[in-house]
Amino acid sequence: MSFTLAIVGRPNVGKSTLFNRLVGKRLALVDDQPGVTRDLREGEARLGDLRFTVIDTAGLEEATDESLQGRMRRLTERAVDMADVCLFMIDARAGVLPADEVFAEILRKRSAHVILAGNKAEGAAADAGMIEAFSLGLGEPVRLSAEHGEGLNELYSMLMPLADEFAERAATDAPETDVDVSEDDDDVHVPTKERPLQVAVVGRPNAGKSTLINAILGEDKLLTGPEAGITRDAISTQVDWMGTPLRIWDTAGMRKKAKVQEKLEKLSVSDGLRAVKFAEVVVVLLDVEIPFEQQDLRIADLAEREGRAVVVAVNKWDLEGEKQDKLKELREEFARLLPQLKGAPLVTVSAKTGRGLDRLHGAILRAHEVWNRRISTARLNNWLSEMVEAHPPPAPGGRRIKIRYMTQVKTRPPGFVAMCSYPEKLPESYRRYLINGLREHFDMPGTPIRFHMRSQADQNPYKGKTKSTPSRLRKHLDKPSPKKTW
Repeated sequence: MSFTLAIVGRPNVGKSTLFNRLVGKRLALVDDQPGVTRDLREGEARLGDLRFTVIDTAGLEEATDESLQGRMRRLTERAVDMADVCLFMIDARAGVLPADEVFAEILRKRSAHVILAGNKAEGAAADAGMIEAFSLGLGEPVRLSAEHGEGLNELYSMLMPLADEFAERAATDAPETDVDVSEDDDDVHVPTKERPLQVAVVGRPNAGKSTLINAILGEDKLLTGPEAGITRDAISTQVDWMGTPLRIWDTAGMRKKAKVQEKLEKLSVSDGLRAVKFAEVVVVLLDVEIPFEQQDLRIADLAEREGRAVVVAVNKWDLEGEKQDKLKELREEFARLLPQLKGAPLVTVSAKTGRGLDRLHGAILRAHEVWNRRISTARLNNWLSEMVEAHPPPAPGGRRIKIRYMTQVKTRPPGFVAMCSYPEKLPESYRRYLINGLREHFDMPGTPIRFHMRSQADQNPYKGKTKSTPSRLRKHLDKPSPKKTW
C-alpha cells in the first residue's frame, strides 16, 4: 500500500532538495534564499522498492496571525494532519534552534509517526548538531545529505516497517470481494482510469489564479492573500470537476520581462512557462479592473504560439457594477487586440463567490474538443474547391498559383498542408483567407491552426538528381571491345 510522507521543518533546511531527489525530478524550486516554498507540492516518490506520495511544505514559522507567514504555517499544519508519516528536518550544521524545539513539540501532538532527520550532515561539521538532535525527544536522527544523496539507505530502513504496517492495516480493513468470472469469458475487462485533462491557469500577479483553483477544488489547498506574487512554484493538483478528471496547474504571476530582476522570480516564471508547455488548455485569467494590459496580451500570445487551446477568463466579476456594458467592451477589446485568437471563449467568473465556474468548465471542454478535432480529406477538398472558386489565388508574374489538394496532418492543435505550385509566392493575405475560412466553415473558433503550403516537387525523391548509368553497365561500357580478326 502507498502511504503519504510530509517533509516539514524550518525554512532553508533542504526540504525541497530532498523532495526533488525522492521524486527523481526538479519539480520544486530550490534556492539559497529561505522561504522559497510557500504552497504544498505533491509528487510520486521512489526509494528502493518503496512507492509513496511525498509532500513538500513551506518552512515552519512561529507566526500564528493572518500574515503571509501565519497562513503558510497553517497550510503546513494541514499537510501534517493529512500525512501518514512526517519527516522533520533540521539543519545539522546549525544545530537545534529554539524554533526546532517548538515545532518538535507540535509534531509530537499532531502526528503518530515522526522521523527526525539532520540534513546537510556530510562532514565533521555536522557532528555536534546530530548529537543535539537527540534532545528533541523524537528518537535517533537520520543523518542525511539531500544535495549529495547520502543517508537515503537509513531513511529507507526507517520507512520500511511503517510501510509494512500500513499495508497490513489496509489488508485488514479492505472488504472481501468475490469476482465471478464465467468459463465462457476469454477476457476480463478492467475499467481503465481516464487520463485527466491538463489545464494551466496563467496571468499577471494578483489576478486571482490560486483563489480560482481553490474554488474549483472546493477547499483552500493553495496559499492565497492580498499580496501580489504569493505563488512561486507551478503547483499541479488533480481533481474531478463536474465529472471531468482534471490536472490543473497554478502558476506564478508573470510580469514584464524588464521588471523581473531577481533570480527567484526568473525561476518562478520559467516554471510557469514549463506548465504552459505541458498543458492542453490554458486559461488566461484577467483582472476585470485592468483587463487586457500589455502583459496579458503577451501571455495569451505565448499560449497561442505554443499551440495550446486558450480560454480567456475575466475574474473579480462580482466587483463590476455595469456588467452588460463592461461585457460588450471586453468582447470588442478581445477581438481587436487578440485577432490570432478570434472566436476563443471569453467567460466572466468570480473566484471569490464561485459564480461563473460552470461556464468556465463548459468553455474548457469546448476548447479542448476543437483542439482535438480531425476533418476528413474529402470534406477539406470540397471546401477548398469552393474557396478557390470564390476567390482564386493570385498570379504573380503572370503564373497562376494552383492549389491542388489539402489534408490534415495532425491535431492538438489542428495542422493542415496544402499542395500547390509556387508556395513561396503565395501572399500571407491569401493564407489568412484560408485559415479564417477553416475556422468559420468547420467551427474551430479560437484554437491555434498550423497551415503550411507545400510544392509537390518537394515530395519528388529524384528532385535535383541527374540520370546516371548503373555501375555494372558502366563497367561493361568502359571495357574496350575485342579486336576482330578475319
